[in-house]
Amino acid sequence: STYRLCTMRKLPSILARTLTSGTSGSSVLPDMSEVRSRLRDIVGASTNWRDHVQAMQERKALHTLLAKQQEDLPPRRMKDSYLEVILPLGSQPEIREKYLNVHNSVRFGRILEDLDSLGVLICYTHTKQEMQPRSPLSIVTALVDKINLCKKIIYPDCDIKFTGNVSWVGKTSMEVKMHMLQLHDGDYSPVLDATFVMVARDPENKRPAFVNPLVPETPEEEEIFKQGELNKLKRIDFSTASLLKMAPTAEERNIVHDIFLNTLDTRQEGEGTVSFRSRKLPPNSVWMEDAKLKGLQICHPQERNIFNRIFGGFLMRKAFELGWATACSYGGSRPFIVSVDDIMFQRPVEVGSLLLLSGQVCYTEKNYIQVRVHSEVYDADTREHQTTNIFHFTFISENEVPRVVPKTYG
Repeated sequence: STYRLCTMRKLPSILARTLTSGTSGSSVLPDMSEVRSRLRDIVGASTNWRDHVQAMQERKALHTLLAKQQEDLPPRRMKDSYLEVILPLGSQPEIREKYLNVHNSVRFGRILEDLDSLGVLICYTHTKQEMQPRSPLSIVTALVDKINLCKKIIYPDCDIKFTGNVSWVGKTSMEVKMHMLQLHDGDYSPVLDATFVMVARDPENKRPAFVNPLVPETPEEEEIFKQGELNKLKRIDFSTASLLKMAPTAEERNIVHDIFLNTLDTRQEGEGTVSFRSRKLPPNSVWMEDAKLKGLQICHPQERNIFNRIFGGFLMRKAFELGWATACSYGGSRPFIVSVDDIMFQRPVEVGSLLLLSGQVCYTEKNYIQVRVHSEVYDADTREHQTTNIFHFTFISENEVPRVVPKTYG
């Protein structure tokens, strides 16, 4: 199949070698529970929901540690933030149950949670102040730029290793590149590559805060840094080209018009004219409005992050699971995730919110299914709905799927 290959080719592997050379090979790698407990220590977050207000009050005092300008912060190298973390599914069977799905493979939603936590810890490692055990920064996920998979199946009984480092830095934002590998026959082979964008804010998570600049040291690192800069420019272009701001291009208009003409019902009798509203579905197709699934989550304290908002990884897991179910019910067979793109975290989700998720098949081609999941919170007091995230998932189905056809301009 035209399955996407991992981008983990020469560049990242050379980089990984140069970065690991700085870490001692004999030490035992931390696991995911250690990642989360380190995050709590760095922020000073409480493990008890009862004490969280007190813990957050104590963070306010860290304001004095914030830099007034980026130039005041020491520059860092890519290897300074490099981390390796193990997920011991093979050597510790007791954690397997949490990661297992009914198809005897690993739940990808759990992997999204782990990547989110690791990305935040990598950024805290980049911005660490030598003498300060606690960080004045609130680092949160702004965007999942891309996750590409090159393995259909992730085995539930083989150890997984995550590696990652900060790959680009702006004034208050950081791009993080992470890789996931799985142990097979004594070797770790690539499973996925991920690019996240994190933003740094003040201790109360209200205003942007400066982060340490990043200095590439080798031609490979300069290449990676340059790519981060290009990614940023691409995101700016993409947001200005939004349909809500700009008319469709000539090519887009032609595509829309062709779909419209192909779905017009021209067999109307007695009218002499074809009605705009009278439409017919082409063969082996499904109206887009009939390819939806909805879900609801009540956001309990258990799902909170270190800042006592709902953990971004939890939102990603729930959205992915709804997206998978949407693709599964549409294609009629088991779908496999190929890539995750452009997850924008537009606003935080408070504990106690009602989270409404809406999955929609929005494009299909041969065996591929593109699913968009829209997430919004409902405030019972104001009766208002507000968008928090939009997720994009690409799945490949075992069989060819029907074409999805839009009926309205929207």
